[in-house]
Amino acid sequence: MAKKLKTIKIIDTIYPNIGIGTYGDDNQLMHVKGAIVGQVVEAIPGRIRDGYRDGKIYSLLEKSEIENYEGCIHREFCGGCVYQSMSYDEEISYKELQIRKLFKTINIEIDKVVKSPDYKSYRNKMEYTFGDEYKGSPMALGIHKKNRFYEIVNTEECLIVHEDFNTIRSEARNYLESQGLDFLHKMTREGNLRHLVIRRSEIGEILINLVATSDTKIDKEAFINFLLSLDLEGEIKSVFITYNDSLADAVIPEEVENIYGEEFIKEELNGLDFKITPFSFFQTNTKSAEVLYNEGIGLLENIDDKIIFDLYSGTGTITQILGQKAKKVIGIEIIEEAVESARKSAIANKIENVKFIAGDVLEEVEKIDAKPDIIVIDPPREGIHPKAISKIIDFKPEQFLYISCNPKTMVRDLEVFMESGYKVNKTIVLDQFPRTSHIECVVLIQKE
Repeated sequence: MAKKLKTIKIIDTIYPNIGIGTYGDDNQLMHVKGAIVGQVVEAIPGRIRDGYRDGKIYSLLEKSEIENYEGCIHREFCGGCVYQSMSYDEEISYKELQIRKLFKTINIEIDKVVKSPDYKSYRNKMEYTFGDEYKGSPMALGIHKKNRFYEIVNTEECLIVHEDFNTIRSEARNYLESQGLDFLHKMTREGNLRHLVIRRSEIGEILINLVATSDTKIDKEAFINFLLSLDLEGEIKSVFITYNDSLADAVIPEEVENIYGEEFIKEELNGLDFKITPFSFFQTNTKSAEVLYNEGIGLLENIDDKIIFDLYSGTGTITQILGQKAKKVIGIEIIEEAVESARKSAIANKIENVKFIAGDVLEEVEKIDAKPDIIVIDPPREGIHPKAISKIIDFKPEQFLYISCNPKTMVRDLEVFMESGYKVNKTIVLDQFPRTSHIECVVLIQKE
């Protein structure tokens, strides 16, 4: 090793699943991503920061006493989940500890912690990556290994998805390899296959999106027939090929081709129908999303005559749920595909008092003449853009309902709201992402 390994006993934890221990005669602090309290790990020392050093797990020497659960068979190597070695009750307690510490840094107490209705087979979307498990191995299709950029785990028996995902993933890998196709090698840029994205609604409709380079040669009709021949509980309704030549290891829709079926699948949530397209945002845990929206909207009182803004509105889920009661709801979303889907859903659901705007929240909020009584904010993981937050606060509504999948950026943003004359009235934590380090928070913010 270029850097001498350090043996660390993990004695504390902070969000998101960062273990804290000490090493050396001077007990220097190390923050080790993915380490659990009670573990003893060998860690590779990283960057020195203000008061501590980063570390990365090299090997696990001793398990924690709370790791008493035999979860997924891939738990040792797969980078998708981090809590498969403990019971779900232990996981909730562990996450709650981290979140309470985080919010205490701005003197906010958590009012309620809500479990997911399911902690198995709950995800409605998976983004698998083509690659190899080790140099020279057969083609793999699955999730990146822990702390690895190149290696991929063939997730044969993933526990957080419906069995249809496992079947499609495995059979598609075998089929595409049999057709002489190979994964895109990051260094040489040889090969074609990049990702396989699968979405499955609670009502069993399935959308498949194969992501490959623009020079990919594939018999589309044969690929469709192969997919339709699979023994699945659900039904494949849509198949896409997305062509992507970008250097970034991400699904970038440079060109999208619908090669079979509809351009969307249907999902039901809170008695409403939604159209889910390949790139539209929709909560990845449908059953828990119902709980999330009901808990969040339950914090708002007497919305019947209110004008509401729904910023970062995605496919318009919460916009339409609010639209069933509020006077008017305006949703803003940057992804045009999602906005078009939201508009179609609203027509199908016969909700007429909603309006959807396609554009960047930072720019679009300046163009709205209406005066909102309530603003709902559900931003991406990076939180509210620093230039947008002051513009949003300048509307001076009585209440904000802030929903976030990244409590760290939420805490950063809440400080700005509190400095601007608002107070945090209620804080609810919901486990939208069981077995992972992520968690969802919903906060009611009111004028002082």
